[in-house]
Parts: sequence; C-alpha cells; structure tokens
Amino acid sequence: MNRLKYNWLICRAVAEVTYKEWSAYRTHSLVSVIVGPVYFMVQYFIWTAVYGGQTTLGGLDLQQMIRYFGATALIGYLIMDFADWNLSMLVRTGKFLTFHLRPVHHRSFALFQKLGHRMLGFLFEFLPCLLIFIYIFGIDMRPASLPWTLVSVVLAFLMNFYVNYTIGLTSFWLVQSGGIRSAFLLVSGIFSGALIPLDFFPHWLQVTQLFLPFQYIAYMPAMVFTGHYSLGGLQLSLPEAVGMQAAAVLIMFGCNELVRRRAMKQFTAVGA
Repeated sequence: MNRLKYNWLICRAVAEVTYKEWSAYRTHSLVSVIVGPVYFMVQYFIWTAVYGGQTTLGGLDLQQMIRYFGATALIGYLIMDFADWNLSMLVRTGKFLTFHLRPVHHRSFALFQKLGHRMLGFLFEFLPCLLIFIYIFGIDMRPASLPWTLVSVVLAFLMNFYVNYTIGLTSFWLVQSGGIRSAFLLVSGIFSGALIPLDFFPHWLQVTQLFLPFQYIAYMPAMVFTGHYSLGGLQLSLPEAVGMQAAAVLIMFGCNELVRRRAMKQFTAVGA
C-alpha cells in the first residue's frame, strides 16, 4: 500500500512539473484557439454544401454532423499525444538510460507527463474553443450523456497514448521511428473518423475498423458524445460501446507490454 502511495506521489509530481514546464509556452497553445475554429468553420461550410437539400447522410442529419465535428475537434485537444516522438528522442540520444536510475517506470512517467500537458491543453485550448463553438457558431455542445462521454474520452486518451508509445518502442530496433510515426498519422487521420465519419466508408472497411485501434481514438468518443453509435452494421447502446472501447484499450495495453518487454531485450548501454 505504501509502495502504491509512493508511486502515486511520484506520478502526480511528474504531472504537476510538466504542467508548470509547459505553462511557459501557453501562448503557443493559444494558437489552437485560432486554428481549431478555422478548421471547424471549413468543415461547417463543406458539409453544409454536401448536404444541399438532403435531410440525412450516413444516418446523420446536418446538425448531428456539425456536432460530430465539434466533438472530434474538442476531443482532439484532450487526447493529443507525442509519446512516440519523446521516446524515440530518448533512445536516439541515449538519455533513455537515465530512466533506469529513476524510481519510476518510464511508461508511467510518460503517461503522467501527457496528463500534465493535457491539463494545460484543457485550460488554454479546450475551454476557449468550446466557448467559441457555443457562443459564436451557436452549436449545441451538450453531450447526450456526460458520464459516458467522460469515460469514453478517458479511454480514448489511454488508447492514443498506448498506440503512440508502442510506435515509439520501435526505436529500439529502428533508432528512428519518424517514418512509422508519419505513416500512422496519415492512416489514423483517415480511419479514426477525424476527417470523415466512418459511416461513409464501405461496409467491409467499417467492419475492419472494429478490429483496429483508430476508431477508438476519435470516432467512438465522438459518437458517444452524440448519443448514437453504429459501425459496420453493429449498433450499440452507450454502455455497450464504452465497454467495447475499454476492452480494446486493455488489448492495446497488452500488446504494448509485450512489445515493451521485447524492446528492453534490445536495449544496450554503458552500465545497463
């Protein structure tokens, strides 16, 4: 019990220090207050033109579509992560060795670093953009179910972290994981539903997404926000959808742990 409390205090300190460290660059975060609404405005005009006189597309009416893109934009601020880049940098420069001397597991350290960084994002990116969406664009950003939406966003946060950390672990074999990172960002941008709702994809591709991590990062939490989840002919209630998301996160964690153990066998350094 004392060990758990000790680890919790360390991780909480990591989150607090990261928050204070990145607070020095909070003006950089405020750029999102311009970029986010501009991107949303572009989506608004595109989808208004696409709908034309049609009532629904892909099972969503225009208002639901606008709410969907508002949700994906805001969720993106809460789950943004670059653990892969950080880990790759530590491996490439040899600084990863120093974590063997610290009283905390590097994955836990990276997770709470992300938590502290996103607490800053919540204040300087999420809240300003939420107010802009509500009071300037007049979008109803009230979730269908606040508790289930919060749980789904936390799970998306973890899924995004474990996927990125796994990509970062490839640096133990490749030294540079930049190529894999770029490829993943491209594929994830398409298949996570951040650019186009997955309902617009062919049926076979929607079914495939059920077994890949991408939809659990953006599409599922956004659909839980709207109160309706369906993909590949599968329709789930909010508790069922969040339960499936939790199972996917556990599987991803297992894959991450497996790759991490194999990566540690690859690690060599003076004194290690």
